[in-house]
Amino acid sequence: MRKYFGTDGIRGRANGIITPDLALRVGQAAGLMFQQRGDYRHRVVIGKDTRLSGYMIESALQAGFTSVGMDVLLLGPIPTPAVAMLTRSMRCDLGVMISASHNPYEDNGIKLFGPDGFKLNDDMELEIEALIDSDLTRRLAESATLGRAKRIESVQARYIEFAKRTLPRQLDLEGMRVVVDCANGAGYKVAPEALWELGAEVMSIGVEPNGFNINHAVGSTAPDALIGKVRELRADVGIALDGDADRVLIVDEKGQKIDGDQLMGVVARSWKDDGRLSQPGVVATIMSNLGLERYLNGMGLGLVRTAVGDRYVLEHMRAHGFNLGGEQSGHIIMSDYTTTGDGLIAALQVLAVVKRLGKPVSEVCHCFEPLPQVLKNVRYKAGKPLQEASVIKAIEAGRERLGNGGRLVIRPSGTEPVIRVMAEGDDRDLVNRVVDDVVDAVTQAASKVAA
Repeated sequence: MRKYFGTDGIRGRANGIITPDLALRVGQAAGLMFQQRGDYRHRVVIGKDTRLSGYMIESALQAGFTSVGMDVLLLGPIPTPAVAMLTRSMRCDLGVMISASHNPYEDNGIKLFGPDGFKLNDDMELEIEALIDSDLTRRLAESATLGRAKRIESVQARYIEFAKRTLPRQLDLEGMRVVVDCANGAGYKVAPEALWELGAEVMSIGVEPNGFNINHAVGSTAPDALIGKVRELRADVGIALDGDADRVLIVDEKGQKIDGDQLMGVVARSWKDDGRLSQPGVVATIMSNLGLERYLNGMGLGLVRTAVGDRYVLEHMRAHGFNLGGEQSGHIIMSDYTTTGDGLIAALQVLAVVKRLGKPVSEVCHCFEPLPQVLKNVRYKAGKPLQEASVIKAIEAGRERLGNGGRLVIRPSGTEPVIRVMAEGDDRDLVNRVVDDVVDAVTQAASKVAA
């Protein structure tokens, strides 16, 4: 059982779950674990998004790492994938991103990356959890071996250059009118700059963070502002990042949304045609639309499904040699370039396909007609509603009604007390009825447990 880590690091209400004391102990625990790698001066990079609580957590983590003798390199506001890249580039033992991704500003989180730039596996997180809850007093550094802290100023330019180099040198975005929505988050400087340097005409929204407005009515989870701006300016494309810029949503010139499933389809076809796919298929999660699977099958490609979470997608990619994977939510992983989801690089790769084909985004990026898919959330206060007999019966009945032509997926969220109920199939009315029946059963079981 995990006490602190969820599907994407440690996340919760700032100064509620994510307190300075917890952050300090995470720094100490992670620092001690990674100092076992050798007898040399150990270093950690720490990046953050734009939440007000980032200052507090950054300082506490810095205190934790330096107290066990690890040097700290402070990056400031920078996308999550930039932290992963810089951990490797700067030869650090550990990378930390302070962010709660698409959550509101009241929440925050701590994501950890190993020296290879990949998120830590479950075993390493459990080892850190054990250290967090232990008495570390006698393992603190002596006065003469305390760590030092230094702020690094050039990181945004380094990441922009890294992102641009994922495209062929001769390719630019000249003549393309782009609206980019940075969610008032970690990508608010780097994304518009990178697009401008590649030659695009760039209009930016969500680039005025104030500590409170991250993801508020902007970004990939709230695309209405981007859709409106694309239509108003008659732009060729809209790009929406989330708070830590590790996922992306595209809007075409007509204002239609293009999710991660469609983006994976675009890149998969392009890479297949160019002979760049390392395996004949794509890795996605159980939430990806059945339409994507059928589209890939029509090209002779497969779709491998994993548990929800980009870390599980990436683990399967690494274990089986895939170089393309992602989530419907817009985490797109291209392991030829990155070790985690990267919203900016995914957007650049899609724009490269659009530019090469010379067709509108609406023609290029709507690869398949998605099957009707319905997702509803049930919030609960306590207990395990999914273990109730009435819920188990409702789920079994729903799967039987959908048959082989549909899917029913029920899962508890890894970051909040919510149960997600998703179904898809060719018959929209049937899908809605199945979801409603399961949601009713879960809601009743949750209220019974709470009582």
